[in-house]
Amino acid sequence: MTLHGKVALVAGATRGAGRGIARAVAEAGARLALTDLEAATAACVTSRLLNSGQSCIAAKRFVVTESVRSDFEELFVSAMRGKTFGDPLDGDFDIGPMARPDLRDELHDQVRRSLDAGARCLLGGKLPGGPGAFYPPTVLTEVRAGMAAYEEELFGPVAAILPVADEEEAIRTANDSAFGLGAAVFTRDLARGEEIAARRLEAGCCFVNAFVRSDPRLPFGGIRDSGYGRELGVFGIREFVNVKTVYVA
Repeated sequence: MTLHGKVALVAGATRGAGRGIARAVAEAGARLALTDLEAATAACVTSRLLNSGQSCIAAKRFVVTESVRSDFEELFVSAMRGKTFGDPLDGDFDIGPMARPDLRDELHDQVRRSLDAGARCLLGGKLPGGPGAFYPPTVLTEVRAGMAAYEEELFGPVAAILPVADEEEAIRTANDSAFGLGAAVFTRDLARGEEIAARRLEAGCCFVNAFVRSDPRLPFGGIRDSGYGRELGVFGIREFVNVKTVYVA
C-alpha cells in the first residue's frame, strides 16, 4: 500500500499516574502513516504489551482510518491472540501478571464500561480463573469519545481501536486526549513522517518509524496531564540544578 500523503493509522496511549509532584507518565496519540501494514501492526502489538501493558510509553489507543481498518484489525487480533499469559516462573509466557489485583480489577471495569457504552470486543475481555492478577490480551474496537477506553488509560494488555474516516479526523482524534507523553509515526516517506511528528502531533516525545521508548541521550517527558519538565539528556540534567545569576558592576 502506498502512502499518497494519507495517514492510515494512529497508535497512541494515555497515561496519568498521580497528579501532584511531577507526574510524567502518560501519552496521547501515536501516528502511523502506513505503507507496510504488517510491520506497523507488529510494532503496535509489541508496544502495547511492554511490561504486560503496564508501561507509560506503551501504545494504547490505535486510531485507524476505514480504508485499512479491516486489515489492521485482522492482523492485530491475530497477533494478540498468539500471545500467551501466565506465571513467568512456570513457563515461557509473553504476558505476566499485573502489578496488583486491584489494578487488574480496575482495568476490567474500564473494559466493561467501554462495552456497555457501545464498544465491541474482538478478543479477550474476560477475567481468567485461578490465582494471580492476570488479564488476557484484549482488543476493543469501535471505541468512541466518552468511553472509558477513549478517555482513560488502559494500563494493562488491552488495546483500543478508534475508527475514523480519514487522515484529518485521525489526527484530531489522536490529539483529543488529556494526556500527551508519546507518539510514533510509521511511513516510508521520512520527510512527511518528520513533519507530522514535529508539527502535528501533540506529545512530548514523537518517533518516526519506531515505537516510543526512552533513551538516556534524549530528553523525555510529556505535556498536559502527562506532567511537565524533562528527565534524561541535557534538559533532564538541568531539571536538577538551579540557575544562579551573579551581576558585578
